[in-house]
Amino acid sequence: MTSVRITSSALGQSQLVGRQIARAAIPTFCSSSQTSFHKLSPTSSSTFSINSRRPGSAAAPFSTTTAARMRDVFPARETEHIRQTPAAWPHHGYTEAEMLAVVPGHRAPETIGDRIAWRLMRICRWGMDTATGMSRDQKSDKKNPTTAIASEQPLTEAQWMTRFIFLESIAGVPGMVAGMLRHLHSIRRLKRDNGWIESLLEESYNERMHLLTFMKMCEPGWFMKLMILGAQGVYFNAMFFSYLLSPRVCHRFVGYLEEEAVHTYTRCLAEIEAGQTPAWTDPKFQVPEIAIRYWNMPEDKRTMRDLILYIRADEAGHRGVNHTLGNLDQKSDPNPFVSEYKSGREPPKPLARPAGYERNEVM
Repeated sequence: MTSVRITSSALGQSQLVGRQIARAAIPTFCSSSQTSFHKLSPTSSSTFSINSRRPGSAAAPFSTTTAARMRDVFPARETEHIRQTPAAWPHHGYTEAEMLAVVPGHRAPETIGDRIAWRLMRICRWGMDTATGMSRDQKSDKKNPTTAIASEQPLTEAQWMTRFIFLESIAGVPGMVAGMLRHLHSIRRLKRDNGWIESLLEESYNERMHLLTFMKMCEPGWFMKLMILGAQGVYFNAMFFSYLLSPRVCHRFVGYLEEEAVHTYTRCLAEIEAGQTPAWTDPKFQVPEIAIRYWNMPEDKRTMRDLILYIRADEAGHRGVNHTLGNLDQKSDPNPFVSEYKSGREPPKPLARPAGYERNEVM
């Protein structure tokens, strides 16, 4: 197996106390002393290293354990008869044109519920920026937080992996909570749900596949695991009670969360294309096998850039779906994205609608 190892700082110069704490804690985010990226080749055993620590960055490495001790966090278990377990929801795929057409976007808050959801999302974004030690020079324009991607200083590969793993561990919660509550509601009320449950659970599954893909590239350390545990505990319970009170506000909040995800992956793509992430543009780098199978990635489209394109398109779809669901009657409207229309028209496509569809457009 060929592994590309990078010695990379996870943090820039600390300017606030929160960033100083993050700089002290970040070495335990990932448990190998260099972030390891694997090319899945059964015949090769050579390794090489790329020093990607940028001038002015902190000396602390991204991880704490030697790359030789890097383990598969969810190894395949051999059984006597089963060859493999296919995905419960096979990915429907995208064309290259659809993926390239995705752009950051923002739905301006209109109602009080929208404003609450947007403010909560901005607080969460500030918390993630602080916890991952993003310096002031690495932040983009605060006046356009979900669309501006330019910054004075790029993020390192280590910082990107920290953000990806933390983001995806959180993003997989809302769909599961909403799908579970709507499932129980359907049973309790003895009524059909008209397609919401399946879409919400599939969204949660898709987000988990993003996380599993990134975990094949970096195994989280104990501090990251504690952060995920605490965040998930708070987030799950908050989402559970919030969805009972106002599903509409929850879907708007998730729509804003997905806006942030599209922004994050768009900025990452820009830095990859600008050559600011050398480990990911190295010719020997290849995405994990789990990603190749899930997205059915063509043989000549298996770079880190291609992987981010697929994931960004997924997030753009979730963005459009949740903003649209937030506009519908939560008790009686069917899910337009899986419905057949009387006129024979195609279901709406959420990928290119950052603000989602209004109710009168789809009902």
